[in-house]
Amino acid sequence: MNGNDVVIREEHTNLGSIRIADEVVKIIAGLAATEVPGVAGMSGGVVGGITEMLGRKNLSKGVKVEVGEKEAAVDMFVIVDFGSRIPDVAAKIQESVKKAIESMTGLTVVEVNVNIQGVTFSQEPRDEEHRVK
Repeated sequence: MNGNDVVIREEHTNLGSIRIADEVVKIIAGLAATEVPGVAGMSGGVVGGITEMLGRKNLSKGVKVEVGEKEAAVDMFVIVDFGSRIPDVAAKIQESVKKAIESMTGLTVVEVNVNIQGVTFSQEPRDEEHRVK
């Protein structure tokens, strides 16, 4: 690990130590959230009045975590698909993120705050009907 990594959890075993960086928890949360139906992607914030949607390589930028020795709180910033029922999508994000972090890191997740930053419209290609056959 280099000097820029922030260790949020360190555990010592009889074989050595296990370190989990905060970036790892952010990525776990981002991946868990983007697997929820209705989530278009993670949001990097608002740039020039337009919500910035992040690609899969930047999932952790749409997530903030606070971690203690045994507990974690997570803030998610997401963009949802148009037509999705936002309260249902947000509840599923909370469940998915909590389950993923707890099962992978052993931390207890006390909060998952979901912030909907925008709505995206599907870019389905339309087959134009031909007037003449």
